[in-house]
Amino acid sequence: MKTPKWFLKRNLISLALYPFSFFYLIGSKAVFNIRKNHEYISRRPIVCFGNILSGGVGKTPIVRNVAKFFDAPVVMRGYKKSKKTADIGDEAKMLAADDILVHVGNRKSNLILLNKQKSDTPIIMDDGFQNSSIKKDISILVFDEGIGFGNGFLLPAGPLREKTDAIGRADAIILIKRKNVRSDFSLPTNIPIFNAKNSEVCPYDNDTDVIAFAGIGYPEKFFDNVPCNIVKKISFPDHYQYTDEDIKKLINMANEKNAKLLTTEKDWVRIPDWAQNQIKFSLLKTEIENNFYDWLKGKVNDIIKQKN
Repeated sequence: MKTPKWFLKRNLISLALYPFSFFYLIGSKAVFNIRKNHEYISRRPIVCFGNILSGGVGKTPIVRNVAKFFDAPVVMRGYKKSKKTADIGDEAKMLAADDILVHVGNRKSNLILLNKQKSDTPIIMDDGFQNSSIKKDISILVFDEGIGFGNGFLLPAGPLREKTDAIGRADAIILIKRKNVRSDFSLPTNIPIFNAKNSEVCPYDNDTDVIAFAGIGYPEKFFDNVPCNIVKKISFPDHYQYTDEDIKKLINMANEKNAKLLTTEKDWVRIPDWAQNQIKFSLLKTEIENNFYDWLKGKVNDIIKQKN
């Protein structure tokens, strides 16, 4: 589904759904407490990158950077697996394309498998902050200051997976900086906050007309930041599985307007193979301030000493 408009700004729909947030809160807390009773403790350090919002904050490029920094495997659920993404999901396929070892599926089973290896290299967990069945040695939350906490409501009235006091379980925060910052967004100051900057790379010349399309959590982030001459923007639901018919319509539209097609890397891995050489993607680069890696390496080394 497309990210509802009320996730970012309260309206009558979000207010009407607000009572249902209490049921979500009660249910999620019950599941969290039940899972906690069967917590798996890994021999190797587990570094979890998560969020308290429902997707779209830009976590996957950060996971990619950190996995490459440590030459570490990534464990993830593999959301929206399909034949188009080799049955591993678009995010996993993106990471695997960078020669990162990705384990998709049941996280606990994959952790057991990885712990049988004679290695102390940390294991990177993509998402799973709310999964209490696995003990995380380091938990890092990712926020986008242009999105903040959205409208501040819990699902389904807003984007929050849990109340903002859950930030207290994190060891650090990575804050993606934006030109436009939400005035109602503030973070606690009692845990480390590391700033990050995103930049999109346009694969076309400045004078080339571009039709941009995206099926991600917040497509406007892509449309607003990619430095291309965009003449038309088309949004699809998050993790949308493109059909041949969808792509043919987009190609015909581009031909009619004498334009080129552009999408995100995450979308590109979901389009049919036959069309990938006709459509380019904008590479999203995320740069985290250098002292983050010093901090994280120190934390990981301390945990390895404790476990051995």
